[in-house]
Amino acid sequence: MLYLIPTPIGNLEDITLRALRIFREVNLILAEDTRTSKKLLSHYEIETPLRSYHAHNEHAITGELADQMEQGTVMALISDAGMPGISDPGFLLARECVRRGIRVECLPGATAFVPALIASGLPSDKFFFEGFLPHKKGRQTRLQFLAALPHTFILYESPHRLIKCLGQLAEACGPQRMACVARELTKLHEEVRTDTLEGLREFYGAQAKVKGEIVVVVEGSKEG
Repeated sequence: MLYLIPTPIGNLEDITLRALRIFREVNLILAEDTRTSKKLLSHYEIETPLRSYHAHNEHAITGELADQMEQGTVMALISDAGMPGISDPGFLLARECVRRGIRVECLPGATAFVPALIASGLPSDKFFFEGFLPHKKGRQTRLQFLAALPHTFILYESPHRLIKCLGQLAEACGPQRMACVARELTKLHEEVRTDTLEGLREFYGAQAKVKGEIVVVVEGSKEG
């Protein structure tokens, strides 16, 4: 059996009692970065064995892990923060388990884009989650696609690319399109700022340095 378990995106209290119980019951925890995961598990005095499972080895070991689960091993998969499979490893292993008839159970819990969307004040009845944009090839094509969507869309972005991203979004969507930058969610310096794309670009462009995990939420197009 495979459990997919979301982990806190910042505040260690954002873990469910069920997740903690399962961590103690499974035979093995697969972690994107075992060093990061040890901080969470040590905080709750969990000593279940860990094994690395990340973008650089998932293709090589997915079959082996599925073999072990077919033989009775129960595993939990976690990423560094948030939900496995959402801009993090998880899809390949879940797909292989489903293909083989191995039971897969996913726990609800922490993820970054949902609180960013709800706190932004932008329409949340329909939305499109893009995740990370391509860095180079295909980036402009994706921006044009997103700019034309009639509903809110959501991006993940790194702090050192934020200002460039906001500028490109302003160019694609128009500088007066409303948007939100959610930074360091659930952490001590959490910030959720809603403004026009141009206003956000000017605000963060004036900062000495932008830090933290970032979600960008953009209003949908009103044209058409």
